Amino acid sequence: MSKITLFLLFLSLFGKISAQNISYKKYEYVGTGASQYYQYLPMLTGKRVGVVTNHTGIIQKIIHNEDNTTTIENEHLVDFLLTKKVNVTKVFAPEHGFRGTADAGEVIKDGIDAKTKLPIVSLYGKNKKPTSEQLKGIEVMLFDLQDVGVRFYTYISTLHYVMEACAENYIPLVILDRPNPNGYYIDGAVLEPPYKSFIGMHPVPVVYGMTIAEYAQMINGEKWLKNGIQCNLKIVPLKNYDRSVIYPLPIPPSPNLPNETAVNLYPSLCFFEGTNISMGRGTQWQFQIYGSPYLKKTAFTFTPKPNSGDKNPKYNGKTCYGEDLSRTPPLTSLNLSWLLKAYQQTEGVKTNFFNTSFDKLAGNKELKEQLVQHKTEKEIKTSWKDALEIFKKTRKKYLLYPSDF
Repeated sequence: MSKITLFLLFLSLFGKISAQNISYKKYEYVGTGASQYYQYLPMLTGKRVGVVTNHTGIIQKIIHNEDNTTTIENEHLVDFLLTKKVNVTKVFAPEHGFRGTADAGEVIKDGIDAKTKLPIVSLYGKNKKPTSEQLKGIEVMLFDLQDVGVRFYTYISTLHYVMEACAENYIPLVILDRPNPNGYYIDGAVLEPPYKSFIGMHPVPVVYGMTIAEYAQMINGEKWLKNGIQCNLKIVPLKNYDRSVIYPLPIPPSPNLPNETAVNLYPSLCFFEGTNISMGRGTQWQFQIYGSPYLKKTAFTFTPKPNSGDKNPKYNGKTCYGEDLSRTPPLTSLNLSWLLKAYQQTEGVKTNFFNTSFDKLAGNKELKEQLVQHKTEKEIKTSWKDALEIFKKTRKKYLLYPSDF
């Protein structure tokens, strides 16, 4: 069965999402920035090039076979650049590493890529921002990462530091845009300055409805870089992009977001990272289930064990009780009901529900207080309204593609 046939089967199973007239659409109908190489190769000719990317930096090619079938092949951006004789001198890798195999939060070490023999500089761990020494000799930087449109997904924090370093060292930054798989809505509390961290650097909501190139324009325009400096941005925009469409990603953006369901549920379930609840790390249903040994016993259970996504998962080897969300229809807003339910069921148990990262994920201290006070989901979301309206006005200044919200 070809990948196109599989995709058509996927469409028949899920169809359209009626809540906001959102529909699924075939990913390769959209021209990613990376696929439009005729736009950026001239910018790289005769230059020493640095590349910020990981396993998501691919170019998709449709292959027409002799038996009249078609298949899709992925070629990595770096491999493609080398075949075009581009002088790539160094690769900079974000969280999860260049090949995308490292655990969330795992310290990534510098090294040499086994395939290309290029030096790899880690931008996760102590060294989150390229140093002047690491940038020495680079004349232009290329940026290609698949974001998922969520404030605490760290690729946009890497974007911030790369922009800052390029601005300080007078290096132009070329951003190859990619679709945002959660780009069809905006929701969540806007981050407050005291809660700034690598899992939330800017005053934006949890789900911000922008592609990574649009986001880069906002970082520049709002002067969020140190001392208000601005990066010399050059953007290769998407072709035929419609933000009202959900785009199934061609490959998982990180080890614990293995499929479209996980990517869709991630904004709602990642709050559990700041609690004693497991979101399925150490299972095959990462960000599609939740539970803990402290919740009310249910028919659904899971037992986390080390795997490629997490070498030491929370509650390793212990039975967790909770809920299977893997068949949840695609969300068009944040769902707080699971967080509210888990807190209410855990309350009274002699263990600490919240950990030190919860307020950073929430972007404020109010969400924790609202949970403790047994506020309803409607009450919590109402408290976000004013800040969201202000953000939406800011966002509109930096959009590259039409938006009706």
